[in-house]
Amino acid sequence: MKKLQLLWLFLIAIVFFGTTNVLAQEVGLQLYSLRNQFKEDIPSTLKLINDWGITVLEGGDSYGMPEEEFKELLTKNNLKMVSIGATFNDLAIAPEEVVKKAKSYGATYVMCAWIPHHGNNFGFVDAQKAVEVFNRAGKLLREKGLKLAYHAHGFEFRPYGDGTLFDYMAENANYFDFEMDVYWVHHAGADPTKLLKKYPSKFILMHLKDMEKGTTKNNTGHADVETNVVLGTGEVDIAGVVAEAKRLGIKYMFIEDECSRVVDQVPKSLKYLEGLK
Repeated sequence: MKKLQLLWLFLIAIVFFGTTNVLAQEVGLQLYSLRNQFKEDIPSTLKLINDWGITVLEGGDSYGMPEEEFKELLTKNNLKMVSIGATFNDLAIAPEEVVKKAKSYGATYVMCAWIPHHGNNFGFVDAQKAVEVFNRAGKLLREKGLKLAYHAHGFEFRPYGDGTLFDYMAENANYFDFEMDVYWVHHAGADPTKLLKKYPSKFILMHLKDMEKGTTKNNTGHADVETNVVLGTGEVDIAGVVAEAKRLGIKYMFIEDECSRVVDQVPKSLKYLEGLK
C-alpha cells in the first residue's frame, strides 16, 4: 500500500511540475511589430493585441502618446510590459534612467538590440567594449531587481579565435544575458537550437520570427523585413527551438513580425504555436 501511495505521489509530481513548466512559458508580442499601426491609432492597436489573446509585451516606446496615458491603455487592455528596450548609449551613459523607466512600466527585463559600429565593420574591439558596457550596466540593473539581455542581430557570429565573437560575448557575460532572435541567428548561418544547447543558461528571452524559404543570408544584421513569414511556414525550425526553449524554462517568447502583413500573420502564428503544445 505504501509503495502504491509513493507511486501516486511520484506521478502527481511529474504532472504538476511538467504542467508548471509548460504554463511558465508565455507567448507575447514585441510591439515593434505594430509600429506602423501605432502611428495611425494607438488605442485600436492595443485593443487588437488584446483581441488576439496576448497579455505580455516587450516594448518601451509610447509612440508619441504621453507615457502615463499609454500605460493606462495597457491596463485597460489587460496588457503587461514585462520587457523594455534600451539603447546601447542609454546603458553606457545613463543606466539609472533605464532602471527608472523599467520600474515605471513594472518590467522585469531590459533588452538592448544593437551595438553601434561603423558600417559593416563589427570586430573584436566592438564586442569587447559592448561586454564592458553590458556588464557594468547589468550589474546595476541586477542590484535593482532587473535583468539585462542583449539581442544579437547576426554580426556577432563572425569568426573569432576558435569560435565567434558571440562566443566571446557569451563567455564573458557576467552580469547580462541574451535574448535570442531565432531569425537573426539563422540569418547569420548559426543553428538556434544548437546555440540554446551550447549556452543553456545564457538565454532568458526569445523572439520568434520565421524566414521565407530561400532567403539570402549574411552576418550584416540587415535583411528585408518582407522575408518575415507566418511561424512554421518558413525555413527556421520553430518547433525545435520552441521545444528547447520550453525545456530550458525560457519564460517569455515574443512574436516579432516586422513585415507589412503582420496583422494577418500574427493570428496564424499564434495558432501554429498553440498546435505545438
